[in-house]
Amino acid sequence: MPDGRTGRVHFYATGASGMERHQLPGAEGEFAGYFGDLLSRLDQRAGWCGVFWQRDPEGMTACLDGQEVPPWDVVQALLHDLAADRGTPAAEREADLARPLHRAALAAHDTRPGSRRLLAERLDLMLGEERYAIDRQDRLTAQLSEAPTPHEADRIQLDLAWARDDEERARARSEELRARIAELDEAAEQDRVPQPRTADRKKRPRGARYGWVEADDGSAADEAGPLPVPDVTPGAVGAPEGPRGARFAGGAGPVREAGPQPGREPDPAAEDPATEDPAAEDAAARAVRELVRLRAEGRAGEAYALLCEAVLWPAPRLPLLAEELEYAGLGADWVTLLWEGASLSVERLVAAADALAAAGRADDGAQLLRQGVARPAPEIADAVLALRGAGREREVVALLDAYVRVRSPQEAARFVLRDPARLTTPVLDAARAVSPEREWDVVHALRVAGIAV
Repeated sequence: MPDGRTGRVHFYATGASGMERHQLPGAEGEFAGYFGDLLSRLDQRAGWCGVFWQRDPEGMTACLDGQEVPPWDVVQALLHDLAADRGTPAAEREADLARPLHRAALAAHDTRPGSRRLLAERLDLMLGEERYAIDRQDRLTAQLSEAPTPHEADRIQLDLAWARDDEERARARSEELRARIAELDEAAEQDRVPQPRTADRKKRPRGARYGWVEADDGSAADEAGPLPVPDVTPGAVGAPEGPRGARFAGGAGPVREAGPQPGREPDPAAEDPATEDPAAEDAAARAVRELVRLRAEGRAGEAYALLCEAVLWPAPRLPLLAEELEYAGLGADWVTLLWEGASLSVERLVAAADALAAAGRADDGAQLLRQGVARPAPEIADAVLALRGAGREREVVALLDAYVRVRSPQEAARFVLRDPARLTTPVLDAARAVSPEREWDVVHALRVAGIAV
C-alpha cells in the first residue's frame, strides 16, 4: 500500500447519494450491518481503513448507514487489512461471506428510482478519473527524470504510487458500474419484449443482435431483411479469430462523406488503414450509426456490448472507427473502447497500437499500450519473449517502453526474473531510453532482486 499521502479517487467520485439517511431493511441493510461489523474489527486509523476515512468520510458514513454500497475494491482493501491483522485464511473466509452479501446489496440498491441515471453519471466521472490518473502518471514520470535532489525524487515516487492506485481503483469501479448498468438494461429490455405477432405479420429470425433495422411499427423491418454484413470471416485480411456474425451490420442515420475531417490534418506519411480492407469504412460507419441509435434509445448496455465487440475488429479498422465516433460526437465511447482494448492479447494489443500510430493517432496507441501493460508481469514477459523469438524487435521495443514508463522499477525487476538471461538487457535498454534516472532506478531494483547487472 502506498504510504504517507492520500490519492484522489473517492467512492464513485460523488460521495453520498444525497438521500435521507436511515437504516434500510433487506439486502442493503444486511450488508450495511456486515460492513459496520467488518470495520469494527479494524484499526480505523491504520491501513486502507484509515486511508478511506481520510479520503472520503462521507462515503464511508453513507455505506454504514445503508445509503450506499461501497465499491468491491474498497471491501477487498479492508479484507487486506484484516489479513494483515488476523492472517490470510481468516480474510479468505471473510471474502466468501462478503461477496454474496455485496452482490445482493448492489442488486437491491439498483432497483431504486433513478438508479440507472445515477450509475451512468458515476461511470462518466470514473472514466474521467481514470484519464486524470494516467495523465498524472505521465506528468510525474517526467518530473521524476528532472528531480533535483534524492528527497524530491522520493516525494515524486510516492505521488506516482498513489496515482497508480487511483488508476487501478477507478478502472475497477468503472468495470463494476458498467456491469450494473448492463444488468439494468438487460432487465429493462426483457420488460419491453412485445405479445406474439399476429398471424398476418411476417416473421424472421432474430439471431443477430444488431443486424436488423427496426421501423417504428415493425412492418418495414419485416420486409427489409438484413443489411449487408462486412467480411470478417476467418482468413480475411486482419480478421479476428472467428466470425463475429451480423452484429454491426445495421442501423439508421446518415453516412458521412469520406475525406479529411475538421480539426485533423491529413498525414501523407500515414499508412491508409483501409488499403487492404475495402469494407472497413463502411463497417465503421454502420457501427457508429447503430451506436447512435442505441444511445438515443437509452440502451447503454447494448451500446457497451457493441463497443466490446468492436475492440475485436481487425486492427486497421480501429483508426477509422475512432474518426467516425469523434465525427458523431461520441468521443467518450472511443475512450471506453480504448479501455476495453487493454484486455486484448498482447500481440493484438501491439498490432492495434501500431495501426493507430500509422494512422496519425500515436497518442491513442501509446495510451493503449500503457493500459495494456497493467497486466501481471509474467504475462508481459512471456509475450516479449515470444515476440523476440519471432524476430519482432520493433514490437518488443514499443511494449517495453510502455512497461518501464508505467510500472515501478520493482515491477520491472519482477518482470526480468521471468528470464534474466534474455530480459535484463532489453529492459535496461528501455529504461535508458526513458531517462538516465529511470535506468539507475531499474538497475538498483534488479540488484536488490539478486539479478546481476
